[in-house]
Amino acid sequence: MRLKGEIPVENEEEGEEEKGRDVNSLLRVVGFHQPQKLVVGYALTSKKKKSFLQPKLLGLARSKGVFFVAIDLNRPLSDQGPFDILLHKLSGNEWCDLIEDYKQKHSEVIVLDPPKAIRHLHNRQTMLQDVADIDLSEYHGKVGIPRQLVITKDPLSIPYEVTKAGLSLPLVAKPLLVDGTAKSHELFLAYDQFSLSELEPPLVLQEFVNHGGVLFKIYVVGESIKVVRRFSLPDVTKRELAEVAGLFRFPRVSCAAATADDADLEPSIAELPPRPLLERLGKELRRRLGLELFNIDMIRQLGTKDVFFVIDINYFPGYGKMPDYEHIFTDFLLSLVQNKYKKRHAT
Repeated sequence: MRLKGEIPVENEEEGEEEKGRDVNSLLRVVGFHQPQKLVVGYALTSKKKKSFLQPKLLGLARSKGVFFVAIDLNRPLSDQGPFDILLHKLSGNEWCDLIEDYKQKHSEVIVLDPPKAIRHLHNRQTMLQDVADIDLSEYHGKVGIPRQLVITKDPLSIPYEVTKAGLSLPLVAKPLLVDGTAKSHELFLAYDQFSLSELEPPLVLQEFVNHGGVLFKIYVVGESIKVVRRFSLPDVTKRELAEVAGLFRFPRVSCAAATADDADLEPSIAELPPRPLLERLGKELRRRLGLELFNIDMIRQLGTKDVFFVIDINYFPGYGKMPDYEHIFTDFLLSLVQNKYKKRHAT
């Protein structure tokens, strides 16, 4: 824990006189009385840095004694800090090995999140498996995943493989690997089997589920959950399926610009999933995935009240688009330190 000294912070204005009072108060509860500062070292892409480290987050965090410090990728990580929390979203085996090695040598530092756990969400073949294994029948709803098929090569074989697997049209095609690029979030909607041969493996094919054109984006930040509505792919009627052929490309679905929170929707479509269901799902996925920062893309099957499907899970999503994210994230960082020192004090 950083005890004294001024900490260099990028692009932050001077705060109020009571900076750090939240860190001080929570640590006094667990037996620490000297003024404290919580240091979060971060390694983010330039795009993520711009969207996440907004002035409203930096200002609020600093007023509560939380300071964000950029990690210099041109210097050894062990020569930097000290850090209380290491926040990262960079890819590549070299970076992941670096983080794993740093964690072994600095076990006192909280890493958000473990690279090995993050890799699980980079492959859509394994991404949703943990959802399929969770029984939520006692929490006011049923949550499943669409039937899906992985294609790794030979696009000409896709129609045969789809027939063999018994998948029903239309099908949503997604890249198998998620690497943070715009291309890895592209979707194709296939109305007929012949057009499937135009796709480029490796990919995942999911049965399309009509859902009223609305998707629920569930942000998970530790124990906190925030749900927003986003417009999604429109429903496909039986007539359209019979008359339309080909592939339809969607660059990215459910972006912030497609918010549906203020739209005039049918109540049965707009109604959010039950809170107990979401809290249990978030808790179970945090435990099974070993992650604290992710979001869940969920849809409600059209014509039902409590049948839901998870169609995607994303690590460290665009929290800057989440309402009140600066309060939720700052409180989350403080709670991590509080829990760590409570455990240490109890032993």
